[in-house]
Amino acid sequence: MKIPSEIMPDTVERIRALKLMAFDFDGVFTDNMVYVSQDGSETVRCSRGDGLGLQTLRALGMELIIISTETNPVVSARAAKLGIKCVQSCGDKRAALEKAAKEIGAELAQAGFMGNDINDLKCLEAAGLPIVVSDAHPDVLEVAAYRTRARGGEGAVREVCDLIAAIKQNKTA
Repeated sequence: MKIPSEIMPDTVERIRALKLMAFDFDGVFTDNMVYVSQDGSETVRCSRGDGLGLQTLRALGMELIIISTETNPVVSARAAKLGIKCVQSCGDKRAALEKAAKEIGAELAQAGFMGNDINDLKCLEAAGLPIVVSDAHPDVLEVAAYRTRARGGEGAVREVCDLIAAIKQNKTA
């Protein structure tokens, strides 16, 4: 992957420092839509390509986690399939991010967080690398160090994984 020209040098340095990458689920792994069956069960749409990107980050030694406000079996199922730790029913996402960083001996400056809406704002403000999807809520755009080209659920996670891997592997040309 060629590093986009709009990436600032300080953002490249933030990426090089990453030890942990955390993700919101709805609106990041999904297109922020939900399908509700008459029995009340929910399904969502995710991009299959995200899994390969996450494998690449894992191979680089990065820790990965999903931090979600909601409790939903679909989040657990997707996280299990991807082999990612998942925290749900999270009333304080920033505290969960801090705990995840501390567990691996990292500072928040070495943690990235990818979100899309106002319930992600505290994590985005605290993380060393705040990332939002292209269709994120306007109130979180200005805190982002990077805004994806792809929309949530349409390859945004893979885009970020590929970018991080390219920079960490020194593929900057």
